[in-house]
Amino acid sequence: MHNNPIPERLKQARNKIGISQRELGIRIGMDESSASGRMNHYEKGRHVPDIQTLKKMADELKVPLNYFFCEDAQSAELAILVASLTAEQKTNLIDALTRFKAE
Repeated sequence: MHNNPIPERLKQARNKIGISQRELGIRIGMDESSASGRMNHYEKGRHVPDIQTLKKMADELKVPLNYFFCEDAQSAELAILVASLTAEQKTNLIDALTRFKAE
């Protein structure tokens, strides 16, 4: 992936839960008349959402904010999985990865 990963990640997350651009826009508080167009611009990379809007999208799409910045599909999937862990599980994962890296 080159340049800005947000458009691709946004489209993937939205399609995964099966809602339209318009529906996502409305759910995060956009005006009904402009929601579809604004979301389309974000997914096409014509405009970049500000961080507050991106956070609203992340919450609605049930992905962590950092998901949108992942440059490859595996990192994006890892971001989702890690976000779903408890604090203790995250600590255990960090420990395991640290040991793995040291090998």
